[in-house]
Amino acid sequence: MDNGRPLNTDPTELQRLLRERTEDLQWVKAEYDNYRKRVRRDRMAVRQIAVANVLRVLLPVLDAVDRTCAHEPMTPGLKDITDTLRTQLGSLGLEAFGQAGDLFDPARHEAVVHHVSPDADRLICTEILRTGYRLGDQLLRPAHVEVTGPPPPARNPLAGDDEEPHGDAERDDERPSPPVRPAAPNTWAPSSRRAPPRPSI
Repeated sequence: MDNGRPLNTDPTELQRLLRERTEDLQWVKAEYDNYRKRVRRDRMAVRQIAVANVLRVLLPVLDAVDRTCAHEPMTPGLKDITDTLRTQLGSLGLEAFGQAGDLFDPARHEAVVHHVSPDADRLICTEILRTGYRLGDQLLRPAHVEVTGPPPPARNPLAGDDEEPHGDAERDDERPSPPVRPAAPNTWAPSSRRAPPRPSI
C-alpha cells in the first residue's frame, strides 16, 4: 500500500515507468549542461569585450613608448617599463602586427602612402608608420603603412557619380548666379539723428 493505494507490481508497467523517469532525468541533465555552456560562453564574451576596451585605451600608451624608444637612448629604466608593459598586455592576448615586406591586406592594413612601381604585381608594405594590434581574431586597430606596388586602376570616365566625388561641386559652379540687387542707399543712421538739410543761399 502507498498512501492508501495498492502498489502496481506488473513488471511491464514498472519497466515503462522506469524508462520514462530515466528519459526525464536525461532531458533535465542535458538542459542543465546546455545552460552551463551558455553561461560559460557569455562570461567569456563579456570578459573579451572588457579586455578589448581596456586594450584600446592603452594603445596610445604603447605608441608613446615606441616613439620614446625610437628617439631616446634605451636606459635600464625605460627598458624595464617597456618589457613589463608588453609582457603584461601580451598575457591578456594583445598581439602586434605589421612588418616591412608583408603583403598588403586591406582587412589589416591602412595604406597612407602609395609608391608606384611599374614592375610590381602586388602591393607590398614597405614601411610601417603605426603598428597594428589585434586580440585573437578581433582587430583592435589596423596598421598604417606605406605600400609599393602597381598603379591603381584608371577611373572610367563613363562611370556613374560614384567615380566623381567632386561632381556636385562642379555642377554647383555651372549653375547661374542669382541676379545682384542694386545696393540700397546708405540709411544706417536713424531718421531722428540725420542732419537737417542746409538752407539754400
